[in-house]
Amino acid sequence: MILSKNESRKRRKVHIRKKISGTSERPRLVVYRSNMHIYAQVVDDTIGETLVATSTLSMSKAGQKASCNKAGAESVGKEIARLALENDIHKVVFDRNGYLYHGRIKAVAEGAREGGLEF
Repeated sequence: MILSKNESRKRRKVHIRKKISGTSERPRLVVYRSNMHIYAQVVDDTIGETLVATSTLSMSKAGQKASCNKAGAESVGKEIARLALENDIHKVVFDRNGYLYHGRIKAVAEGAREGGLEF
């Protein structure tokens, strides 16, 4: 049986989520990538709430220029780090959501690290 690219990603996601869980001391930083935008959110799985979230979509609505390339992904990472630090979140667990740690996903992680988040 041949799986599509998205089905393969969802299978990898299941295996990752078995091992990774966000707690109140160390929430989970989730990245989602679509064709047009990149989304990042910090989730506390114990209470099931999103603590902070941002995306290239919300940044472009706010007036900042953010496209769906590596530079836009890095700016999303820096923005999520800024929002997390404002909410007194310093350490997170990175959840790549089944995507390979390469390209835009890697750029989000590096931007978050530059912004001051620790994973």
